[in-house]
Parts: sequence; C-alpha cells; structure tokens
Amino acid sequence: MEIGYVILYVSELDVSVGFYRDVVGLAYKFTDAGYAEFRAGGVRFGLYERRRAEWLVGRAVAPGAGGEVVVMVPDVDAVYARLRGAGVDVLSGPADRPWGHRTVHVADPDGFVVEFAAEIPRARQRR
Repeated sequence: MEIGYVILYVSELDVSVGFYRDVVGLAYKFTDAGYAEFRAGGVRFGLYERRRAEWLVGRAVAPGAGGEVVVMVPDVDAVYARLRGAGVDVLSGPADRPWGHRTVHVADPDGFVVEFAAEIPRARQRR
C-alpha cells in the first residue's frame, strides 16, 4: 500500500495555486475542472475547489488547520528570509525541534498549516 495523492479542499483555486507555486515553491503541473496538481516527489499533491468537493463527498466540507503539509527544504533560515521578504505571515519559527527538524510554519489561504522543515540532529532518541 502507498499514498498516491494528498488533496486539500480550497475556497479559491487560483489563490491557492499561487500560494503553493510561488510561496511554497512546488512545481505546478496543471489545472482542470476545479482541480490543480503539483509535482511533490513520490506523491501527487492536489488542490480541489471546496464547492466541487461538497458534490464529491455528499456533504459540506470545512477548511481549517486540521492537519499540516510538511515541505522538506535544505535551509529553513533561507526559506524564512524569503517568506518574510514576500510579506508572508509566519506563524512560528524558525525553531529547532527535539525530534530532529528545524521548522517554520505559515498558513495557506484557507488556514491549512504549511511547515517548512530541514533535518537536524535529534535532541532526543526514539524509544
């Protein structure tokens, strides 16, 4: 078994495409029928218009920070400088985390949390 897609339901597709392409830096592939897709390594990352998602799943869907998207980067501090220079509202960081990541968190246009993380030495070991 493997994860094939991660899809977020968004309110304004064009705004979210711009965020994930221009702010996060994912490689944009295409948009078709309310769906947009990006290159994201071994998994497909997509955005789907929330109004269409309601039809798809048969009930209303709500946005929010019910989870996060983690983007691995080589240098969190460089990403932080770029985000601040672009006027992006940074939620937290940069900060070293005990599980072995240095992180910065921002919110996308729908309130989903996007974490930029770089691997660093672990401060604590797993049990």
